[in-house]
Amino acid sequence: MQISLRVNGEQVVVDDVKARSTLLDVLRNQLNLKGAKKGCEGEGCGACTVMVDSRPVYSCMYPALAASGRSVLTIEGLGREGEVDRVQREFINRWAFQCGYCTPGFIMALEALVREADSNPGKFKEVYGGNTRDIVKDALTGHICRCTGYEPIVETALLILSEKGLD
Repeated sequence: MQISLRVNGEQVVVDDVKARSTLLDVLRNQLNLKGAKKGCEGEGCGACTVMVDSRPVYSCMYPALAASGRSVLTIEGLGREGEVDRVQREFINRWAFQCGYCTPGFIMALEALVREADSNPGKFKEVYGGNTRDIVKDALTGHICRCTGYEPIVETALLILSEKGLD
């Protein structure tokens, strides 16, 4: 089968998509985008997280055929050519990673959270209440890291959100 989707701002057509293929399969094997990682293959680790229509999804469980007509953003699509975006930069500055395997998934989950906060800060506060640490922890539920102990990741997210007045 063939699907057409927008990946990192570029319209692409992918041929020979199998009915059982996942979005992760298409991204890694057919589009050569290796940022999203295959970890648990079951919505348990978050290493495969990408954004579909601005929402974070586990691409290892997302049917490729369901992505047809949608907009997909991967870690490779963040920032501008040769530059990292804000979330990526703070991960680097604050050493919020070690081995890096899970890092793209964490960054995409936090990117989705930051974009949600940017799009409507008033609603963000109203819907999520005032405890930003709990908001961040909720956004990272389902993401596993064996190296960092999570605190540098949470602190990075809190820093970014506080700069937006969401602390």
